[in-house]
Amino acid sequence: MKLGYLSVALKGLIVGASMLVPGVSGGTTAIILGIYDRLIHSVSTFFKDVRGNLLFLGVFCAGALIGIVLFSRVLLYAVETWPLPMMFLFLGAIVGSVPMLYRQAKVERFSPVYILFALAGVAIVLSLGYLPKPEASSAVGGFGTMAMLFVSGIIIAIALVLPGISTSHMLLVLGMYETTLCAIKAANFLYLVPLALGGLVGVALITSLVERALTRYPRVTYFVIIGFVVGSIIDVFPGYPTGLGIPLCVLTFTAGYVAIRLISKFSKE
Repeated sequence: MKLGYLSVALKGLIVGASMLVPGVSGGTTAIILGIYDRLIHSVSTFFKDVRGNLLFLGVFCAGALIGIVLFSRVLLYAVETWPLPMMFLFLGAIVGSVPMLYRQAKVERFSPVYILFALAGVAIVLSLGYLPKPEASSAVGGFGTMAMLFVSGIIIAIALVLPGISTSHMLLVLGMYETTLCAIKAANFLYLVPLALGGLVGVALITSLVERALTRYPRVTYFVIIGFVVGSIIDVFPGYPTGLGIPLCVLTFTAGYVAIRLISKFSKE
């Protein structure tokens, strides 16, 4: 049944808002909302039905953009005002997503080989931490900076396409999370346009590969994703809280974990 475009826009808004929270995957949210397969199919077969796919993707992206714009200020304020509790909220969400991903791998008989693929995922995410990072002070000009933002957009496209990988977490790994939220808040198009263009190119390049990988090698692919998520905990961990911050961070960590587990339960049902 063809989705109504109002429904598509609302689902785009929810996915867009979820992408702002490290640990919450826009791809996973799209799966829960029942729109992921249509998104992947529309991108991978774009030129077979340009008009239909363009309309569908345009409505979805418009909804996602509205979600990003509406919630970016709130999240930026929260991260700046309560940095440690918010990071522990994100950590809880990341930890809570691991059982969901394991279930999606549909492992019938566990093999030690899967651990090697998970370790490969860990190695990938740790290596991302060594990439050059566009700084806030350099986000307003220079060909080199724009080229780096374009390349960063291609890398971020991995998180846009793969369920289980948070787009905002990828921004955290690249050291670009708060800078990007500030750029959205300030409508800094010199920063956002090359990043978005890189993302579009990356999505076009990666979608067909991801579709084939998840179809032909779902277990291997998901264990690489699990490794990515586990490795990301090292990058997101903000340090140990002290004093009254300890119970508060425990509370936010638990809230993040429980929220993702509830999403997982809803997805399973």
